[in-house]
Amino acid sequence: MAETLVQVRNVSKSYYRDSLEIPVLENISFDIPEGEFLALMGPSGSGKTTLLNLISGIDQPSAGELLVGGKNIASLGEGQLARWRSEHIGLVFQFYNLLPVLTAFENVELPLLLYKLSKSERRQRVETALTIVGLKDRMDHYPRQLSGGQEQRVAIARAIVSDPTLLLADEPTGDLDKQSAEEIMTLMSRLNKEFNKTIIMVTHDPRAAEYAHVQRHLDKGELQ
Repeated sequence: MAETLVQVRNVSKSYYRDSLEIPVLENISFDIPEGEFLALMGPSGSGKTTLLNLISGIDQPSAGELLVGGKNIASLGEGQLARWRSEHIGLVFQFYNLLPVLTAFENVELPLLLYKLSKSERRQRVETALTIVGLKDRMDHYPRQLSGGQEQRVAIARAIVSDPTLLLADEPTGDLDKQSAEEIMTLMSRLNKEFNKTIIMVTHDPRAAEYAHVQRHLDKGELQ
């Protein structure tokens, strides 16, 4: 049996508009074992991205506990959270978030600049990540010289270059055509199976969700 990596315990999240409380997540509890590939589905506004942001430490819950690797990240301060995220979280977004003035190599290298690594160590890690996503031959290209699917693969290389504990993907195929989407999901599945990456993916796409081991549905702030 795989060890439990993520424990979500009675987590709620509300936002406030002036004095009006807007509940987004209500009393959610679930576990994610190490090596899991989980797809979070649900309609827009159901709280999927909010839940992803809580697990990544980008946002803090209004109530409850959130443990990753036994550490309650809901109790960490801003500086501690930033350090924790850089060590443990790899993020993949719908719109890639690559810097247009940097090459593929330089975009992937960015997270490593936070570490005390030599230039040759950084180069080795970047080349390894780009090889895994099948783009080592494009590392000197700028984002504008790549297709959407290639840009997303560069973004995935950037997310895995520091060997994170958790890979979190928010609609990773949402801006791609069908063939590119399938290529990205095949890559995500490979990262899970061959490299034992624990993946939590938010998606609207049932075809993308089929690549996951487990599908969970959020609706009106409650987990089904």
